Amino acid sequence: MGKKDKKNKGKGAEKTAAKTEKKLCQKLRKRLATLGEEDIEKIVKDIEAEEKRKNKVIEKVVPEPSRRANFSFVPHPDKDQLILFGGEFYDGQKTKMFNDLFFYNIAKNEWRLISAPGAPPPRCSHQMVPLSADKGQLWLFGGEFSSASESQFHHYKDLWVFRMAEKKWEKVVCKDTPPSRSGHRMICVKKHLVVFGGFHDNLRECKYYNDVHIFNLETYSWKRIEPVGTGPSPRSGCQMVPLPDGGILISGGYSKQTVKKDVDKGVVHTDSFVLTPDKNDFENGKWKWSRVKTCGVKISPRSSFPLCLAPPHWAYAFGGVMDIDQDEDDDMESEFYNDLYVLNLESMTWRTVTVSEKASNKMDVEGEQEVEGVEMEEEKVLADDGVFKVTQGPARSVPVLKEGSSEGSVVFTPRPRMSCGMAVKHGVLYLYGGLFEKDEVQYTLADFYSLDLKKLNEWKIILEDNLLNHD
Repeated sequence: MGKKDKKNKGKGAEKTAAKTEKKLCQKLRKRLATLGEEDIEKIVKDIEAEEKRKNKVIEKVVPEPSRRANFSFVPHPDKDQLILFGGEFYDGQKTKMFNDLFFYNIAKNEWRLISAPGAPPPRCSHQMVPLSADKGQLWLFGGEFSSASESQFHHYKDLWVFRMAEKKWEKVVCKDTPPSRSGHRMICVKKHLVVFGGFHDNLRECKYYNDVHIFNLETYSWKRIEPVGTGPSPRSGCQMVPLPDGGILISGGYSKQTVKKDVDKGVVHTDSFVLTPDKNDFENGKWKWSRVKTCGVKISPRSSFPLCLAPPHWAYAFGGVMDIDQDEDDDMESEFYNDLYVLNLESMTWRTVTVSEKASNKMDVEGEQEVEGVEMEEEKVLADDGVFKVTQGPARSVPVLKEGSSEGSVVFTPRPRMSCGMAVKHGVLYLYGGLFEKDEVQYTLADFYSLDLKKLNEWKIILEDNLLNHD
């Protein structure tokens, strides 16, 4: 017998993996040919090339943005305006992705669409951060693009900046970029963008992240940090906000675990952590994870809801979704929420916000006593095969009011939803779009509301949605 070459040890496994990948690619090409779709990488590349060929800025007054979910919705850093970018819409047969950029003038109740050369390709589940620098900037990172049939997905790892004064997009290319992902979170703290979590799904494998990356807005450089201590497990769709003392709060989120072929376990995380740089030194200092306890009302486990900042130390959360196991056949029923909560970022206390005709500027706890050091109950996972499959947790501690219902002096509340946009500007909370399901049919919204956070006396309807025109 000849002597085995140690250098070739393991080559058989590599060849098998390569053959498997080749077969999968061939199978995918056949499927795409049947669907009449091109390869998604080519689609994205062609769109980006088409955007580069544009040579002038087109700005015009338009009707409200079309129905969509998983878009970015942020306040203008300087002007009395709101900004909406991207998102997705599923009409029951095909998915459409967007890369349109809207500016909403609050005083005029007017939408403006800005089409500028070199815009990012369409995407959803990305992150966008507004900054005041250079008369206004929008920083965008990551997200995902889906083919019309949802048979292909492309996850981005690109970083973009839109310069508002020049109305110009710029793709920022540099080393050490975080891996491609969507469902992540990004905030700005002390001239740094901080990115946490997210997931990447290529239809063969779904990977969740719990890594932390920072981007220096002065040197235009990425850096992955390795905090000490026990931090959050890998997850997407968590809540992330800066704290008054310089720390960063990470709370909640969603992830899946594969237990056997074609069967996953989904979990909604209800834990909270604070990420803190030593001596507030973002570049050279050490970072530390600390688990924190929240008190006040218990929010039932849920996913896909926004959390937005309001001065001086508040963060508001609205809606979300939870999937409930109905029987032994793993049938799921989704429960959507339309409750509004506020978190005091100094005391880490959650309260229920009650909108009432007689309301003053106070948040009610609706019969719940504040209990110091109360943690969420332990999460329990359920088997699933979807994107937003979650756990069955404890019963809700506060009632959820349905659209148009009233109880005492409680007034109209927007319908339950997930994946909506929410922003606060000058003490007013704005809510736009999102989606919900009814009788196994998904409805994407295009409604628009405002709530004065000082008065808390009514949800004003800026734009009503006629679902009869949903298509």
